[in-house]
Amino acid sequence: MSASRAELLRWQFDLTWSLFEVHLAELVPGDFRWEPAAVCWTVRRGADGGWVPDFAEVEPDPIPAPTIAWLTWHLGWWWTVTIDHAQGRRPTERTDVRWPGDEAAVGWLRGLHDEWSSVLDRLTDAELDGPAPFPWPDDPDKTVAHMVAWVNAELMKNVSEIGQLRLVRAAG
Repeated sequence: MSASRAELLRWQFDLTWSLFEVHLAELVPGDFRWEPAAVCWTVRRGADGGWVPDFAEVEPDPIPAPTIAWLTWHLGWWWTVTIDHAQGRRPTERTDVRWPGDEAAVGWLRGLHDEWSSVLDRLTDAELDGPAPFPWPDDPDKTVAHMVAWVNAELMKNVSEIGQLRLVRAAG
């Protein structure tokens, strides 16, 4: 029996998430803001005491090496906005997506996982053929299936980066 496209995309998401859980379970607070290089993007305390990520509209040269804190913020940012679009909500502004800190980051990501799982649970193969609300809102060739595949690819990339940083720091 062949899997539907929705089932296949969900399987791919679940597989990627299971690989992420290996690293999430091992992260300790000191891992998040460990700086792996001199040129680095991280999160820093803002004037209001909240965490503010380093960010540039145009990628700098050289490209900064990210910290796990920055990567988890970045993952939270694009995933929050994607979930907003998928749920028909007004998308959250980048500057409004706040990193919750070392102690709460893993729970935050798991909460986004649960929200996205709810989106995936309701999608049918027919709905996957609809126009992608994000990140290609004006491209008629991109569908909701493309959006879901993009989430899987972005998550896989971020999981790999976070896992590699964690392993390098642990091997220290």
